[in-house]
Amino acid sequence: MRKKNIFIFGIVLLTFVSCDKEPSLQEYYVDKQNSNAFISLDLPASLVGLNDNSKNETKEALASIKKLNILAFKLNDSNKEEFKVELVKVKKILKDKKYNELMRINHEGANIVIKYLGSDEAIDEFIVFASDKNKGFALARILGNKMKPEKIMHLFKNIKDIDENNSAFAQIEGIIGELK
Repeated sequence: MRKKNIFIFGIVLLTFVSCDKEPSLQEYYVDKQNSNAFISLDLPASLVGLNDNSKNETKEALASIKKLNILAFKLNDSNKEEFKVELVKVKKILKDKKYNELMRINHEGANIVIKYLGSDEAIDEFIVFASDKNKGFALARILGNKMKPEKIMHLFKNIKDIDENNSAFAQIEGIIGELK
């Protein structure tokens, strides 16, 4: 009788745990990366090169980044309803309390939210979510190891230090071009 009660308790517990499971950002990426509605790009940071005259702070910031994932949804006349559904899904995932908000920016009609996972001193993942009701949205995950927010912001400010002749830059530029 005791084994039966333990078994029933286990089934009930499993049911509650599985019903409450919300998709993670990683699961969303995996689910959407092969969809025709999305543009997807996964790059190891080792493919990103810097110009010879880059500052040490820029080099240190890039060294703390392991991988860059970009997922973009380009809005057009035929996918407006799908856009609305996907936008709600992403916003719901990013509302999870595990994502700490770093900043919000409105730029030329686009809403940009930057969030992170980890502590303020050692960030493991930055999430940049940009949405525009006329163009679509892009979701970038910058994965690293103990990234420092001030150094990553320095890298963004000095984006000109990235060598424009490498393949990673060309791929990122291609995605941005697709969304325009």
